[in-house]
Amino acid sequence: MQTSPDRHEYPAHWEADVVLRDGGTARVRPITVDDAERLVSFYEQVSDESKYYRFFAPYPRLSAKDVHRFTHHDFVDRVGLAATVGGEFIATVRYDRIGADGTPASAPADEAEVAFLVQDAHQGRGVASALLEHIAAVARERGIRRFAAEVLPANTKMIKVFTDAGYTQKRSFEDGVVRLEFDLEPTDRSLAVQYAREHRAEARSVQRLLAPGSVAVIGAGRSPDGVGRSVLGNIRDAGFTGRLHAVNKALPEGQKELDGVPAHRSVRDIDGPVDLAVVAVPAEHVPEVVAECGEHGVQGLVVVSAGYAESGPEGRERQRALVRQARTYGMRIIGPNAFGIINTSPRVRLNASLAPEVPRPGRIGLFAQSGAIGIALLSRLHRRGGGVTGVTGVSTFVSSGNRADVSGNDVLQYWYEDPDTDVVLMYLESIGNPRKFTRLARRTAAAKPLVVVQGARHGAAPQGHAVRATRLPHATVSALLRQAGVIRVDTITELVDAGLLLARQPLPAGPRVAILGNSESLGLLTYDACLAEGLRPHPPQDLTTAASAADFHAALSRALADDRCDAVVVTAIPAVGEGSVGDAALAEALRSAAAAAPAKPVLVVHVELGGLAEALSAAASTAPQPEADKPPLPAPDPASAAARPPAEAPEGAHLIPAYPAAERAVRALGQAFAYAQWRRDAADPGKVPEYEDVDEKGAAALIDGLLARGQGLTLDTDATCDLLGHYGIDVHRALPAPTADAAADAARALGYPVALKATAPHLRHRADLGGVRLDLADEEQLRRSYAELTELFGAPDELRPVVQRMAPRGVDVVVRAVIDPAAGAVLSFGLAGAASQLLGDTAHRLIPVTDREAGTLVRSIRTAPLLFGWRGSAPADTRALEELLLRVSRLVDDHPEVVAVTLEPVVVASHGLSVLGASVRLAPPPARDDLGPRTLPAY
Repeated sequence: MQTSPDRHEYPAHWEADVVLRDGGTARVRPITVDDAERLVSFYEQVSDESKYYRFFAPYPRLSAKDVHRFTHHDFVDRVGLAATVGGEFIATVRYDRIGADGTPASAPADEAEVAFLVQDAHQGRGVASALLEHIAAVARERGIRRFAAEVLPANTKMIKVFTDAGYTQKRSFEDGVVRLEFDLEPTDRSLAVQYAREHRAEARSVQRLLAPGSVAVIGAGRSPDGVGRSVLGNIRDAGFTGRLHAVNKALPEGQKELDGVPAHRSVRDIDGPVDLAVVAVPAEHVPEVVAECGEHGVQGLVVVSAGYAESGPEGRERQRALVRQARTYGMRIIGPNAFGIINTSPRVRLNASLAPEVPRPGRIGLFAQSGAIGIALLSRLHRRGGGVTGVTGVSTFVSSGNRADVSGNDVLQYWYEDPDTDVVLMYLESIGNPRKFTRLARRTAAAKPLVVVQGARHGAAPQGHAVRATRLPHATVSALLRQAGVIRVDTITELVDAGLLLARQPLPAGPRVAILGNSESLGLLTYDACLAEGLRPHPPQDLTTAASAADFHAALSRALADDRCDAVVVTAIPAVGEGSVGDAALAEALRSAAAAAPAKPVLVVHVELGGLAEALSAAASTAPQPEADKPPLPAPDPASAAARPPAEAPEGAHLIPAYPAAERAVRALGQAFAYAQWRRDAADPGKVPEYEDVDEKGAAALIDGLLARGQGLTLDTDATCDLLGHYGIDVHRALPAPTADAAADAARALGYPVALKATAPHLRHRADLGGVRLDLADEEQLRRSYAELTELFGAPDELRPVVQRMAPRGVDVVVRAVIDPAAGAVLSFGLAGAASQLLGDTAHRLIPVTDREAGTLVRSIRTAPLLFGWRGSAPADTRALEELLLRVSRLVDDHPEVVAVTLEPVVVASHGLSVLGASVRLAPPPARDDLGPRTLPAY
């Protein structure tokens, strides 16, 4: 690497893998003296026109002086980065720091000239845009705040790279050259551009895996029961529309076919491109296979082979090497230890998995990190009988295994705009990048439902998963996901239940639920379940066990026509006796009634009615519902309907999900209602208010001065009050009282009445232990209380007593903010004491918090009624409380050095509030990978 004359060691942290616009990958790294030959080879492959655009003159070859200049950098004032594929350069970028006169300079000069060169064969892949993000991040790290670039007017592609980046810029034209100057500080627009490019690139990389034109199964052995042979048969039997090849180096010479599929001893022997390779060879042979695939131009890999990070430290290192090797060739990986992928689109029909049957085509996207759970989910969605019955189709399925490369975030990028996917179901055992997942989930949930169940909630992530550490409990993570619009469920049964409803029915407009059926008891159970889920059920309508299909049709039609009803739950039990309604007749009656009012969801709760569930779901599609203006179908004749077998519903039919228990149906409905409410709220998220009394610059200066004392510190009382005061947060000062005389002096300074508190860790905020005396009206009461405390709990140096001015009576709450290394800045709120500490009744929001989110934060805890006049008490000033939450949010958002804030207790009175205790911790700001250049995670 770099030699001794260089001023800085090789900056390995600048190395990164990036996804390009076409879905391929490239490696970005600093250029060193060892790259001379690579640079010359790269330059020879650049066209004369591109060389002219770079140097403004014919420049057929690099001189030795040029090569030395472009490979010797100090990594401070002169930096060069290269994008590489297969170890060879495909593009370069460099900056040189300059002074005000445009000549080479050193710090404190904060401007640099930047220039790019991209190999013609790789132009249009977004390489320059990715390099610009990385060189800008490097420059900011080295104290450079502005780039300048001179470009020929005809070089429109490079001008577009700069102008589209989203930075604040100036443009001028002089001496036949366009000069661009732009600040490197990220802006809202530059971040939006970066996220949009990230989305296009990652979505395209997944699309290349899920819709390949040709597939090779490597490791398709002679044993028909082997993994590779099974995958080969599954792809063939699914009717894959592209070209399929079997590869096994142990094939006998001359064998050209295996199970009717063209067979080869190596990928290199395949005539034509291979888009996807399914790797099913022992782990020790995978590197050789990856090298062959990379050299043949394979675009992506599904590695079903085991023996990686799930097997221990040695396997973990083997997994890292696999990812590094694949990315060297620009390939992405699903796996290792993956179950496989499925695409049911008639244009693809790919079953590159271990699932022996392809799920029916539909509109549900399914992601599972676990192969076993993936099998269970596919089975439940596929079968017609048992559990939640019926046919619900899948658009695409991905089982990521150890998710060493492609993760749930990548697949979300793809599903967001996938026209074949309406609902996303995900089973996650770990979240590698919670910040990014939350951002993508919020965007996806605004367009289509996203349902998530998380395994390993109360323990470590599976061995195969490398994840960022988080200090947040699972309940907090769940709350943050719900804030992002994720429908959080606890089991895969609930995952399927919610998926069935969301794929088949519209979202409810409100919480009002009509209940009708032929069982009074089942109706009452449904009624109780609705109340438990926070819905507003109407009294159940009992149609009696003698109800006919026409009776069900009429009752459902009336309920759906009622403006006071937002959803309908139909309960049905088997009827016994002559003339009882048949499954097919009842299903047809319900479907025809629901089709007349497609804007309202309908669910069925059935008891041992497999035939009804199957009849209700008699279609293989979850396509959009019919238009609302279509005329209603007449009520069917029970006799004629019962004589017919259940027929396949036409494409687009209004399919009704059926559930074997009232609780499951209503829980799914409650989740759909909460999601619908989130969608409505997300349309108007509110704003982050500005406060005229906030002194951001003053707070920054104070923080800088305090941090100069050390790397991390908890502020003392005076510094805490000063910092919070810059943001309009007034803390009631507590004066130390090491003696009774000191307590009396403090009380006189503050003014009676006062409170006397013990602040020792075991007594702090524990009024129930007797360590607090309130409403002390004079010195006599104060001295008597002081004596009582010392007699009960020990000497003053153990108690650490303080005196504080009394605040108006109210409701005690606690406000906290913390920066978690994985999830980011989180604001938390709850009632002080047992409600939050014992019962965990705390609500959370990601910072920055809007005014609307602050209002919902206050109202989202279970004990919120205590703030709103519960049982005749005076309502608390929730407006003042919301403002306090917004000020704390603003403080932490403005100053990432503030890594923890606790306000406890905060007494919220009828008018105003009092902050009686506060603590603040400062530390150097943690790294924000979500604000840096696009990179693939280095698992």
